[in-house]
Amino acid sequence: MSDADGLRYTKIPLNNGSDEIPALGFGTLIPDPVATKEAVRIALEVGFRQFDCAERYRNEAQVGEAMRAVINEGKVNRKDVFVGTKLWNTNHRPERVRPALEASLRRLQLDYVDLYCTHTPFAFKPGDDQDPRDENGKVIYDSATTLTDTWKALESLVDEGRCKAIGLSNVNLGQLKEVFEFARVKPAVIQVESHPYLPEWELLDYCKKNGIVMQAFAALGHGMEPKLLEDPVVTSIAKRVGKTPAQVLLAWGVQRGTSPLTTSTSGRYIKENFDIATLPDEAINEISQGISRRVRLNTVVETGVPGFIPRAK
Repeated sequence: MSDADGLRYTKIPLNNGSDEIPALGFGTLIPDPVATKEAVRIALEVGFRQFDCAERYRNEAQVGEAMRAVINEGKVNRKDVFVGTKLWNTNHRPERVRPALEASLRRLQLDYVDLYCTHTPFAFKPGDDQDPRDENGKVIYDSATTLTDTWKALESLVDEGRCKAIGLSNVNLGQLKEVFEFARVKPAVIQVESHPYLPEWELLDYCKKNGIVMQAFAALGHGMEPKLLEDPVVTSIAKRVGKTPAQVLLAWGVQRGTSPLTTSTSGRYIKENFDIATLPDEAINEISQGISRRVRLNTVVETGVPGFIPRAK
């Protein structure tokens, strides 16, 4: 197994006919603004070329500052960096979609994004409060707005060149099929939780058949119990091939055709997580077939409320 085998540089074609997405992505869900800037800078410098952002993470400005600094230093060209961000639930009404993207572009200091996704399929009460609740603490949904309404507004953004591709996050197979079948501009990417404890094989199969890229968040288990990085199958493979458990999991994600996302604020781990290499076929099969535990770590798919983002105080 060679460290220089190129797996980390894998790109997946998008169904818009012209673009590719770097398979290995860096997620920017980092609560601290200073840590966000430093992590993005390091990620760019070690070689990450795909960045996953979101309005809801409340740190697009810091991501943009870090990217702009590295680009201005001549270390990276904008055209070589694939930047995606996401439309939050309170902006699902069609008239709010374009202003939401424009605001994200201003914060990111970009003229366009490569990918714009709905963060969830749930529409919340529109407004500036990202987490609208009633007097009983229950989320206030926007029953007047459908995912179809929102998707049509996203399509117009592609027409205008403000984003190159559009997609969905935190959807199930039924929701994806519904959008794919009516869409004029087809979803190019979906982002869902996926790892060996939640492989989503049926969803991945549908994506592959229809040219949709499946981004996998929580690819390393997000540090939650049960700890994926401590799974005996993963750790035994890591020892055998001379890689870390995280590197094994990310390689598995790329080799099975997904785009795994990883997040860290540690320079050491950011570098390690980019330093993946191709696993032998038997190791891929051990993970795919030998791990039977099934766990979902994030309940966002059920409610639209993100499981990894704390509520604002």
